[in-house]
Amino acid sequence: MSMITERPAPSPGVVDPRPVAPRDLARRRESARPDVAAVVKAYVALTKPRIVELLLVTTVPAMMLAAGGLPSLWLVAVVLVGGSLAAGAANALNCYIDRDIDQVMKRTSRRPLPAHRVAPRSALVFGLVLGVVSVALMAAFTNWLATGLTLAAIVYYDVIYTLWLKRSTPQNTFWGGACGAAPVLIGWAAVTGGLSPLAWALFGVVFFWQMPHFYALAIKFKDDYARAGIPMLPVVASARRVNAEILLFAWLTLVTSLAVWPLGMSPVYGVTALVVGALFVLEAHRLVGRSRRGEPLKPMRLFHWSTTYLTILFVAVAADALI
Repeated sequence: MSMITERPAPSPGVVDPRPVAPRDLARRRESARPDVAAVVKAYVALTKPRIVELLLVTTVPAMMLAAGGLPSLWLVAVVLVGGSLAAGAANALNCYIDRDIDQVMKRTSRRPLPAHRVAPRSALVFGLVLGVVSVALMAAFTNWLATGLTLAAIVYYDVIYTLWLKRSTPQNTFWGGACGAAPVLIGWAAVTGGLSPLAWALFGVVFFWQMPHFYALAIKFKDDYARAGIPMLPVVASARRVNAEILLFAWLTLVTSLAVWPLGMSPVYGVTALVVGALFVLEAHRLVGRSRRGEPLKPMRLFHWSTTYLTILFVAVAADALI
């Protein structure tokens, strides 16, 4: 004989008359509660906060330069909040649109939608709400130009880039570069109500910088993009073509950053642009050199250094504005 130590489960539809211990009841209630921290974390992840942070690195220095010093702290706060919400909205909508390819790419398979931590409809509503709030905030407290640029950046990134360019052409990184450089123009317009040649020059720096930055990432995750059917340049073009574009745009980034110098910048900016720009170009040449010699590429060295480069350069822009 054997002793039955487990209580038999009640028949379906029959209420179990057995008393439940207070401790067991508390555990049931605890397990039924949604994990609020996990939900918040998932929605924050939809906004891709690392990308938002990088965009803001270029916005505040541009505002300082436009103001010739420290702009209104209230205006800075509005633009930072509005810009963060706008970027977060664009990224959340991007996650919604790309949910089909994110689930087949190892790099993105842990994002909230492919990991089923957020429902697609919820992500869509979340992105749209963030977008409406960001544009309304900019409209209420800045000017029509900054507001229009904010709205245009969201629409361009999600409709033109994500829905169309990303899936249809290997030049998607180039044509999508306007979105990443838009915060410079938005910050400048919020301060002045217009756009000067200096603002466009800074826009050009960020625009050209994006090609070596994202090509390096695409090299690292080439198999991922190929599996998802995304025609990133390193997936569909020869190594020679990719290397040529990396060098071309690295040099254009340096040249454009130096072209900013005579537009009213001090030697503090000029020397910084020359030194960090030269290091940026050198790292691009190192990547290409390893490719030509058949050595391990180590593309993330260029990717991470490019982020450092942009940060240092725009710190110099901010410092120049205070001189």
